[in-house]
Amino acid sequence: MLLRRLLAASGATLVLAAASSSAAYADDDSPGHPTDGNNTFAVIGDIPYGDAQLAAFPGWINQINAANPSMTFHLGDIKNGSSRCDDPYYQLIRSDFDKFVNPLIYTPGDNEWTDCHRVNNGSYNPLERLAFDRKVFFNQPGMTLGQNPIKVDSQAWLGFPENVNLRRQGVDFAVVNVVGSNDDLQPWTGIGNSTPTSRQIIEERLRRADAVYVVHKAFAEARQKHDRAVAVMLQADMFDPTYTPNYATDISAFKPMVQALVLESSAFEGEVYLFNGDSHIYHSDQPLAAGSPWLTTYGVQGAAENLQRVTVDGSSNNKDWLKVTVNRPGSASVLSWQRIPYTS
Repeated sequence: MLLRRLLAASGATLVLAAASSSAAYADDDSPGHPTDGNNTFAVIGDIPYGDAQLAAFPGWINQINAANPSMTFHLGDIKNGSSRCDDPYYQLIRSDFDKFVNPLIYTPGDNEWTDCHRVNNGSYNPLERLAFDRKVFFNQPGMTLGQNPIKVDSQAWLGFPENVNLRRQGVDFAVVNVVGSNDDLQPWTGIGNSTPTSRQIIEERLRRADAVYVVHKAFAEARQKHDRAVAVMLQADMFDPTYTPNYATDISAFKPMVQALVLESSAFEGEVYLFNGDSHIYHSDQPLAAGSPWLTTYGVQGAAENLQRVTVDGSSNNKDWLKVTVNRPGSASVLSWQRIPYTS
């Protein structure tokens, strides 16, 4: 029943439902949130990687805290892809996350669940690791992490507490669990599988459908409130410029999300931003503009001239955090950003 509901929800029925919904999610219209002037938030991802970064991470958090962004987004990968996925590590990262003074919104990456089947990761069942990740980091569904958490609109009622919507200063955010390794459709070879299991395929379809819904919902809210921008936050680099992917095995699972981004962005009068990690090298481009080869690669219809994508530094390039400014109305762009180097 749940599978049928979510798969149906990823189609036209869901789009119409989201567009007609009048239910507002956590936004900045309530007292205590700034409604004018510049506002900033931080974006990080693929951090910490290895022992040296693990030791430095609390200090880096302190540096972000000192800059006082209104909130921080972690785009997933709390460990590298060759280290173990043991319980104490997740609990250690949770204790680090609790050092963020302002709200922290985290979405899982493939290294902390999808790829945990690898022998050098401990040969875990990835879905068991995803369940544990949710237990550790999403123990209060509908609330962010951080010492001063805020409410967010969570999909916990459908089993996806990490998929959330929120709104700040005329920007509608969709934070969704879309990960590398073809969104977990690559075989779990470390535990003896040469093809995806039926349970693996069903889980990916359900989670993908919910992620697409959350994106549709953000655009519906932005249209309803005449907001200036939509920002989508996820881990997977669906447009990785550093290699030529095999469509079937590497990126085919992303097509519904890519099509949703084209459909919604092209119909939206404001600006659209996509923030991702995964490929570790800072990059900014317009992967869905007319003429982009990615439109052909994914076989999607239409184009999105108003979508700007930003990949944050990570892994060995993790020497900075991204400071994003929500500019005042009338500025050249809704969002602007700069990389802020860690000082130690």
